[in-house]
Amino acid sequence: MKPTSSIAAVALLTLASVARAAPAPSPTLAEVIAGPQRTPAFQARDRYRHPMQVLKFFGLKPDMSVVEIWPSGGWWTEILAPYLHAHGTYYAAVQPSPDRAFRDKLAAAPQYYDRVIVTRAGPPDHWRIAPPGSADLVLTFRNVHNWLAGGYEKEMFAAMYRALKPGGVLGLEEHRAAPGTTRADWVKTGYVSQDFVIELAREAGFRLVAKSEINANPKDTKNYPKGVWTLPPTLALGQKDRVKYLAIGESDRMTLKFVKPRRVALRTQ
Repeated sequence: MKPTSSIAAVALLTLASVARAAPAPSPTLAEVIAGPQRTPAFQARDRYRHPMQVLKFFGLKPDMSVVEIWPSGGWWTEILAPYLHAHGTYYAAVQPSPDRAFRDKLAAAPQYYDRVIVTRAGPPDHWRIAPPGSADLVLTFRNVHNWLAGGYEKEMFAAMYRALKPGGVLGLEEHRAAPGTTRADWVKTGYVSQDFVIELAREAGFRLVAKSEINANPKDTKNYPKGVWTLPPTLALGQKDRVKYLAIGESDRMTLKFVKPRRVALRTQ
């Protein structure tokens, strides 16, 4: 073989190797949100839950290490896991109680969920939701009222803080209580004081960096027989006043962005 031919052959082989080694591009967030992996009933709730706006507000990127607290039926899992599949990491920190339905969901679609790392979050001793200092983003959606009911909200915020890198973000969404309500009201109704949540995060070491009204709902009067569960998607009263509650839609919610400071400020005595 002539030298020029050899050089050309080597160049072609090199290009082929580079092409094989090139990482697959991540789908866009819009593509994932519109993707076939999503449950139709979940997708129908996008008009209330605003996944694109919420995840952009929290700063989600496809190469991040992300922890979701208590994914439940996997509403956000269907978006986060495929989006992070190629270049990121997704931890699903489930409740300590049995979660067979969620694990079955993951096993049924390995093309989307085979890289999901399942951990546990909650009492009595499941507080290591990801390796300490490893997460770029921790997400929790509509969970704080449950932690208040169980009396372990401080432990949960501490666990989220430990999991995050310095400079990492906590994205939090919760049903928002009317002013003047008490802790007993929050537990009973599922609506929690925004000021209380901000203070709870601050005590854990977080700094509030932004608030959003993406999930605000001025139609939500917050005074229902079965608390927030009166509204969709639960509709706890069944057929009673169903049309009325469907017209209100899902709850009015705070959407808060906190950061774990890169440096911890020294307290003066």
